[in-house]
Amino acid sequence: MPRNVYFSQAVRSEQNLYEDLVIESLKIFGQDVYYIPRTLVNRDDILGEDPAGSFDDAYLMEAYIENVDGFEGAGDLYQKFGIEVRDEASFVISRRVWNSNIGSFESLDKPREGDLLFLPMTNSFFEITFVEDDKPFYQLSNLPVYKLTCSLFEYNDELFDTGVGEIDRKLGDEAYQLVIDYSTTNNNHFAEGEVVTQTLQTAAEAPDGSTVITISGTVQTIEKTSDTAGKLSLSNIGVTGTDEYKDFIISGVKTLVGSETNNTAPITKIYGLDDGADNFMPEDSSAQNVAFEIDADNFIDFTESNPFGDPF
Repeated sequence: MPRNVYFSQAVRSEQNLYEDLVIESLKIFGQDVYYIPRTLVNRDDILGEDPAGSFDDAYLMEAYIENVDGFEGAGDLYQKFGIEVRDEASFVISRRVWNSNIGSFESLDKPREGDLLFLPMTNSFFEITFVEDDKPFYQLSNLPVYKLTCSLFEYNDELFDTGVGEIDRKLGDEAYQLVIDYSTTNNNHFAEGEVVTQTLQTAAEAPDGSTVITISGTVQTIEKTSDTAGKLSLSNIGVTGTDEYKDFIISGVKTLVGSETNNTAPITKIYGLDDGADNFMPEDSSAQNVAFEIDADNFIDFTESNPFGDPF
C-alpha cells in the first residue's frame, strides 16, 4: 500500500520551525568558529593540490562540536622527526546560515573540502576533509545542517590575509621563524616575547635624501650559549608599517635592538642566508633543519657504497 496522501512530511511551516530550532540550538550549545575559504592559485589537476593556495577571508559563525569527550583521531604520535598531532573533530553547522552568510558571498553551493575552520576556543585550525550533506536524513523531507569532518591543519607556507588579526597573528607566530646567532656583552640577553628590531637606511627620493626602514621580529625562543652569545628564533618578521615579511640581513647594519630590555646585540649568523660561507645553509631558510644538515655529515656519507653504515 502507498503511504497516506492526507498526511505530508514536507509541510513548509514545520520544516521552517524545525530549522529554526536547529539554528537556535547551535547558537546555544555551539562554539564560535571562523570559516576560512581557500583561494585556489595554481591547482594541480593531476594530484588535486594547490601548494600556492591562499586564505583571504574569514566568516564568523556558530558550529556545534560533536566530540563531547575531546578531539578524536590518532592523537599525538611520536615520529622520527618529532611529535605529530593528528586531532580530528566533527562540526555541525546550519545550512541556512552558511548559505546566507558565506555561500552567497563566495559563490559556493556548499562547504568545500580544503577550506578551514578556526576554533578560537582552542586557538587551532582545522581543515575540512569531508562534507556530509544528508544527515539527519530527510526527517521532514529537508536537510537543515552540514556535518564537517575535519583534521588538524598543517601549515604549508600558505598566505593568510583574512583581515582578522587573531587569525593572521596566529600564523605569523607559528608559520615562519628565523634562527639568528648574536653576540652581546655583560650577559645582556634578550627576553622571550619581546620585539627586536634592525634599522636599515636606504637611499630614496625623500626630503632628507633617505628613508629609514625598520625590520622587526618577535622572540619566540632564546638559547644562551654563553654570557656573551646566544641564539634566538624570531617570528612575525615584517617591515615597519606593512605586513610584508622580510629577512634580517647581516650586511650593512647588523645590530638587534630589544623593545623591552633595550639590549643591543650584533648579528653573527643567520641560518639559511647564503653568503658563500660553508656554515650557512642556503637551501631553505624556513626548513629549520640546520642542525640535521650539519650533524648528518658525521654519520651519512654518500661517497661510500653503504652510506648508512654496516648492520654489524
